[in-house]
Amino acid sequence: MADHETAKLDKSSHLLLDQPLLRLPYELLRKNFRSAHFVVERDSQQVRNLLRDTASASLDGRATPDDVLKNLDIALNRLRATRKKLAACAAEEARLYRQVDARLAHLSELASMHTVDDVKYEAWSRRRLDRLVVDYLLRHGYNASATALADEKNMRDLVEIETFVQMSRIQEALRNGSVTEALAWCNDNKKELRKLEVSARGIKSKLEFMLRYQQYIELVRTQSMPKLIEAINHARKYFTPVRDTFPKEVNQAAGLLAIPPPDSHEAAHHYHRRQELDAAYEDLWSPDRWVMLADLFTQTHNQLLALPSSPLLHIALSSGLSALKTPACHSAGSKQLSDSHASSLAASVCPICSEELNRLARSVPYAHHSKSHVEHDLVLLPNGRVYGRARLEEYARKAGLAAVEVKDLRTGEVFAVSKLKKVFIT
Repeated sequence: MADHETAKLDKSSHLLLDQPLLRLPYELLRKNFRSAHFVVERDSQQVRNLLRDTASASLDGRATPDDVLKNLDIALNRLRATRKKLAACAAEEARLYRQVDARLAHLSELASMHTVDDVKYEAWSRRRLDRLVVDYLLRHGYNASATALADEKNMRDLVEIETFVQMSRIQEALRNGSVTEALAWCNDNKKELRKLEVSARGIKSKLEFMLRYQQYIELVRTQSMPKLIEAINHARKYFTPVRDTFPKEVNQAAGLLAIPPPDSHEAAHHYHRRQELDAAYEDLWSPDRWVMLADLFTQTHNQLLALPSSPLLHIALSSGLSALKTPACHSAGSKQLSDSHASSLAASVCPICSEELNRLARSVPYAHHSKSHVEHDLVLLPNGRVYGRARLEEYARKAGLAAVEVKDLRTGEVFAVSKLKKVFIT
């Protein structure tokens, strides 16, 4: 007898996991619109100013006909460049709208299903699993594999490959010791980043400051006089406006001029006298800062685009393990029976009791079950299995057994009814 309550499809829970599916194109559409608006405002203002100055100069006799034609050519070239930029924005907008349509169609299929036993649900959930795997691959830098899987499953519009490829490119640049790409990204998103970091000085973002800070460290690391002068000018330009927001970092930046890096000749010569002082600056000279910057960029990037910090596959897997996990799965008794036949029987019934999933589920919490779906007439068979009495009797009738016998639904063993024991759950 099927349990229709447990088989009922909880669509709201599915949509919680699939929120980024629609939020990401929406955030990218907003960004694309702001970029197009900025291009129109800036270039149109430049053209208007040029035409106004040209007209005034022509009327006043300060511009010759050749000067007027030259200015008109400049205005036309700027308008052509603007049209080219807007065409790129329009193409990006069309791509994002195509993604939105495909993703809405994917989610609307869920509305026509009512139970997990629906034959269409298996195909839909398989497609969602492929999408989660692509998301996982993209977040870990396996861009070629993710693209190949998306093309094979024909779901390029259900995943955001371009966004994650750009993210992985900047991550790789940071790990290789370059902040140029990340600073360009900060400049492209400066208005959005300003909202992420609330401060009295109105700093654009912590990410941009840390990137500028690393630039300063690399300039000082050279220990050459021209680079040190450049580092001082760099600090005056980027650190002075934010010294109240990041007082510790700014003070350390000033002290860094007097603390050479550990591998320099001067530092090695005076190491025995300055060991305690150098320890405060050890982290600043560490190459691990590049990894920290890559992680900070990833965190800021995901926050800016409303993406979860963990891969969706991890979230789905954790919730599934938590829903199946029971206290018996990790009890002391189950550890003692790990090599016994009883444990094998339990693992065949409970997925969490299997060796692989048992380790994965050890750190996830137990699910909160507000309603029990256990059958009300449970009985214990001599082999240790538990079933509902009504289900056993119905199965025995279908199997043609005597009225005083029942049959195990899984193993096929036959037992006398007198051997059954009532099970009570407290």
